[in-house]
Amino acid sequence: MNSKQQNPLKKILAIRGMGAALTAFVGLVIIYIAFGLINPAVFSGQNILNLLRSMSKYLLIGIAQSYVLITGNIDLSIGSMVGMSAMIAATLMTGGMSPILAILIALLSCLVIGIINGYLVGKFKLPPFIATLGTMFVARGIAYMVNGNRNTDAIATGVGKETADKFQNFFYYGKTIGVYNTFWLAIIVFIIFFFVLSKTRTGRHIYAIGSNVDAAKLSGVNVVATTIKTYLISAVCSCLVGLILCAQAGMGNMEAGNMYEMYGVAAGVIGGVSPLGGTGILLGTLAGSAVWQTLENGLNMIGAQVGIQRVVIGVIVVAAVLLDVVVRNGQFGKHRKK
Repeated sequence: MNSKQQNPLKKILAIRGMGAALTAFVGLVIIYIAFGLINPAVFSGQNILNLLRSMSKYLLIGIAQSYVLITGNIDLSIGSMVGMSAMIAATLMTGGMSPILAILIALLSCLVIGIINGYLVGKFKLPPFIATLGTMFVARGIAYMVNGNRNTDAIATGVGKETADKFQNFFYYGKTIGVYNTFWLAIIVFIIFFFVLSKTRTGRHIYAIGSNVDAAKLSGVNVVATTIKTYLISAVCSCLVGLILCAQAGMGNMEAGNMYEMYGVAAGVIGGVSPLGGTGILLGTLAGSAVWQTLENGLNMIGAQVGIQRVVIGVIVVAAVLLDVVVRNGQFGKHRKK
């Protein structure tokens, strides 16, 4: 009976990346309680709501980068796509265009960058660091040029206060069941892409490419198409974050999303997504983004300087990657002994 009862637990723990994800969740609880004991305001309802809303941006960026990392690649253009999305949407709305049409054009622009990334890396075999570094500059350049090298005016000046308020409430300030809409948007996206990665053939192909791209080809995996899909998912998530930042500020900022590609790496890696490819689950990315934001929020509430916050996050990211490398080397060692 005991062995049968243990089987479901063993199956769960056997899922690649689950151990790291659970470790991140345990760390999250410990960190949150520790900060709460230092400053009880951390436990306040409003702080929890703000924490969930702020975490949502990191979760979306984490999903974007995690999909790409699992294939063994990276997307450095994420932050620039965030800025490009925010600037295109805001510029069009300040010009009087309806928010829905402005959102669609911003999304289309990000998808174009995603397709280019996918083809450069998947089809033409450019190193992902170089390919996405190039599109990073292109997307940021578009963010600068779209409104003549200056931030936009308030979107309300173009579409009117009522329409602007609807846009801002939908993406940032509004609440549903007492929780900010930003969180619900991120959770819906998380559920969709969690299902895609864990339950579909596309998800299996993504893991196969990250584990061994040559073996994946021999197994019949369309490496180019799958690579393009991961970069398209990255583009969609980046666009959403750009719209969230636009709604938050009520305008477009040319520097919006600066360094967000690195935040995405941090959220994924802290949650157990391997930068070496083939390992990790989005549940870990959820935990990683929560750990990141809880650390940032907690350190801020106890009065720690921004520099200290960055140092702490940096140490955790390095430790997570080092642990991944050590574990992999240990596994290789076991295989050699056999």
